[in-house]
Amino acid sequence: AEKAPETVKNFLQYVESGFYNGTIFHRVIDGFMIQGGGFTKDMAQKKVQAPIKNEAFNGLKNTRGTLAMARTGDVDSATAQFFINVKDNTFLDFKAKTPSEFGYAVFAKVVEGMDVIDAIKGVKTNTQGMHSDVPAEPIEIIKATVVQ
Repeated sequence: AEKAPETVKNFLQYVESGFYNGTIFHRVIDGFMIQGGGFTKDMAQKKVQAPIKNEAFNGLKNTRGTLAMARTGDVDSATAQFFINVKDNTFLDFKAKTPSEFGYAVFAKVVEGMDVIDAIKGVKTNTQGMHSDVPAEPIEIIKATVVQ
């Protein structure tokens, strides 16, 4: 939490409010990452809070099992969507304070259940509307909770 305080605070607010309950992993790319936290099973995008400052310059790396905030091309556009790296993705790490090299803010790491992530990364995907790499069968986050 000390390396990405705003990102952790933001994520915990979404967890504690129940925002992630019933959302899906809507983008799954084996050999890259699985992304979730923004859409319901019917691919309806959920309303989010204001974007947060990108804390990718914190020294944490996008290695296998880390969680990072998804964003658009705008460096400071992350809201609720996150991804879990299924391999080391060094090209996503902070390199410079420029839009193309700013990177993606790592804020957590999977400590238990990486076998579940590995099972998710291999599911069959298709295109749904404007979204590609969507699991053919929805992979739902039933409930997200904070544990100590």
